[in-house]
Amino acid sequence: MSMVRASYRPHVVVVGGGFGGLALVRKLARADVDITLIDRHTYNTFQPLLYQVATASLNPGDITWFLRAVRAKQDNIRFLKGTVVSMDHEAKSVLLDGNITVTYDYLVLANGVTANYFGIPGAEEFAMPLYRRSQALALRDLIFANLENAAVNGQDQDLRVVVVGGGATGVETAGALAEMRNLDMPTTYPELDSKRIHITLVEMGEHVLAPFHPKLRDYAKKELIKRGIDLRLKTAVKEVRRDGVLIENDGHQEFLSAGIVVWASGVAAHGVVKDWGLPQGRGGRIEVDEHQQVRGMPGVFAIGDISVNPDSPLPQLGQPAIQGGKHVAKVIKARVSGKSLPKPFKYFDKGTMATIGRAAAIAEVRGLPRLKGFPAWFIWVTVHVALLLGNRNRFATMTNLTLKYLLWRSHNAIVGETPYVIAHEPKIVSGSDIETVTPKKSARSARKSISKKAQVRKAVAQQTIDEIDEPRD
Repeated sequence: MSMVRASYRPHVVVVGGGFGGLALVRKLARADVDITLIDRHTYNTFQPLLYQVATASLNPGDITWFLRAVRAKQDNIRFLKGTVVSMDHEAKSVLLDGNITVTYDYLVLANGVTANYFGIPGAEEFAMPLYRRSQALALRDLIFANLENAAVNGQDQDLRVVVVGGGATGVETAGALAEMRNLDMPTTYPELDSKRIHITLVEMGEHVLAPFHPKLRDYAKKELIKRGIDLRLKTAVKEVRRDGVLIENDGHQEFLSAGIVVWASGVAAHGVVKDWGLPQGRGGRIEVDEHQQVRGMPGVFAIGDISVNPDSPLPQLGQPAIQGGKHVAKVIKARVSGKSLPKPFKYFDKGTMATIGRAAAIAEVRGLPRLKGFPAWFIWVTVHVALLLGNRNRFATMTNLTLKYLLWRSHNAIVGETPYVIAHEPKIVSGSDIETVTPKKSARSARKSISKKAQVRKAVAQQTIDEIDEPRD
């Protein structure tokens, strides 16, 4: 068993390199401590823009940042790639995959959350979540696999996408898909009838973007409908199947056929958290006190989406995670130096915002009136670019978003390994099963003989199809 031990200085172990984890690490840059940052990936992902990767507007590298680069500005940190398997609170250690044990004086859990399927049959198996880079890439490639398949084989079947969840992720994803269909496809896919590509947004509540002011919610609803999105409010998903979703509204059930189901309906703690011996609240989130310390666990903290203070619950957004991380850093520095603790953590709400598409967004920003339309969209772009890590990422993202939103004639989608399909019969591709049909002579494939070049392309396509279901990081 490999053992990673603290030096003579207090050892702070941070699990998770997201908003909260990095905010804490940077706040401890000059503290008299040694830091070990643990993450399953070697990169930080800017989750609010994952849907832009999924809809081919941004490169995955534009919203990811190499975690080891944090050492360039502070020398009291080391990075360790791994996943926490278990904890020994008496020994003050965590066990990682690979049988690596890391001891700590202070432990900070900032490992985020994952999709919550609420026990809905078929949801985990057939729906596609959007919380990791690999998931965004898989969704992007699946979308273009469907489009290429229809372009090659003919559009005998309508293409349908169902987005589940009317929060920011669901609304922004549906809006981006609608704009791809309405503005890009007439140019890039002239052989397809965009009117036969359907996007449905399903939300259990009465409103999309429920936390916003009613006037802003109504604006968002109108913008979604204007973009041709089929909006199903007060509608529950009862089951997700390989070929669509079963929904229920006011006691009436209906089956919506779909080749792609995007899951953006809530989050929960990773399943392994239940084995860590920590108090958990709703959604498996770790319960903390007024200093973000895990209840009944001195020296162990939790921040960001994985944490919840039952007496003062916070929204699961980036700002609470960042502010919580900075507060825990103050607590640790106070304890290390023997000073009194800071005042209890109090979240300062700077506001929230969401975008529906080109020049259409809503924003509630402290110190400003409620905004909608282009002013809100401009603030949304500015804030999201500013929050990215690294100047290269900021420049690349600003450039790509400018090309997408301001230059209306730009149709240069950022695509990946989209298979070239020579199948004769149209086959709608689903998230769990990608198939082709052996070509046979027909009016559609009446290239009287398949050239040697086409045969090679077919072989390459088949290999790509066999691999496309595997998430890529």
